[in-house]
Amino acid sequence: MTDYKENALKEFARLLDIMNNLREKCPWDREQTYESLRKLTIEETYELADAIISGDEEGIKEELGDLMLHLVFYSKIGSENGTFDIAGVLKSINEKLIYRHPHVFGSIEVNNADEVKKNWEALKLHGENGGKRVLSGVPSSLPAIIKANRIQEKVRGVGFDWEKPEQIWDKVLEEITELKEEVLNGNTRNIESETGDVFFSLINACRLYGIDPEAALEKTNRKFISRFNYLENETIAKGKSLHDMSLDEMNRIWDEAKAKEE
Repeated sequence: MTDYKENALKEFARLLDIMNNLREKCPWDREQTYESLRKLTIEETYELADAIISGDEEGIKEELGDLMLHLVFYSKIGSENGTFDIAGVLKSINEKLIYRHPHVFGSIEVNNADEVKKNWEALKLHGENGGKRVLSGVPSSLPAIIKANRIQEKVRGVGFDWEKPEQIWDKVLEEITELKEEVLNGNTRNIESETGDVFFSLINACRLYGIDPEAALEKTNRKFISRFNYLENETIAKGKSLHDMSLDEMNRIWDEAKAKEE
């Protein structure tokens, strides 16, 4: 056994022992349930996403540790309930990975990653949980942008997709035109619907061109915050207030912020 595997198994066993002690001796840990941990797990997942977007390798390591704790925690509660334990969790994912990678553990041949994804979705539909619908595996509680992206990936797995990525742009323009028409007509209900269609088509474009829409939007959020903070700081340094400045004055400072980024 390699040193890497030995060290990993040693630290994982240590984590299991620590979890047992916490569950037995710590009042807070003893009170936790699936539901009480759920919100914390979501928070930790977003913190991991932040570290990834920031390129913070140390942060990624730390947040992965936090998530690992949660996986062990849920498994500990499951073992106490007599429903499952960490060994069962690991056995389940091991068997699933082997089953859904026949090109690695079987005789199936694939030519690229796209074929791997299509096989994965097909096996999910017709394998050990046969009878599932194509979109049944998309969690209803996912944030809308992530959910739209996942829906599009799922239907692509059964061949429901554009033949060429560039075809999406006609659809994007069509949806924007329809939104504009509803805005001009002042039809509030249809404006909301058409806005959703524009978002969905843009997310589809992101998927077709290998862009993570959630990450792309978050990077733009951070860029806007950085530029606006520069605008505000420069305004304060000049002894002025944003409320008293014209839009042209603010735009000039905004352009300065953009130039400094470049």
